Amino acid sequence: MQMISILLAAAIAAGTIRYGYKTMKSGKKGNIKKAILTTVSAFSLVMIGAVIATITGGNVFAETVAETAAAAGISMGEGFKYLAAALSTGLATIGTGLAVGSVGSSAVGAVSEDSSILGKTLIFVGMAEGIAIYGMIISILILFV
Repeated sequence: MQMISILLAAAIAAGTIRYGYKTMKSGKKGNIKKAILTTVSAFSLVMIGAVIATITGGNVFAETVAETAAAAGISMGEGFKYLAAALSTGLATIGTGLAVGSVGSSAVGAVSEDSSILGKTLIFVGMAEGIAIYGMIISILILFV
């Protein structure tokens, strides 16, 4: 039942993309609210169906994951350890991307006005990149300590 929900959601996404491409190619102007409402309502129906299928039929994937984890000898604490390491690295790199994007664009603008401050701006960009290194260090500590 869950595979049917996934295939239905993929079909809705593919249909939406195809319709949008066809509309843009023809140059047709329309009501964007109507298009969004149609897509969101179709997606909502699929999600409601998935929730009902999960409630009534049970989750078949949970048993498979539990059996695989038991066979591999991974405990719940080990799983949380890997999750915490992944989150610390992932969120740190997202923060780095936001910081470097903001600081880097400001640095380019400042250097274009006064080229003598290039060294100072590189320090700020390097400090923003340090966020990713801190996240990696924390995940290494979580994994090995």
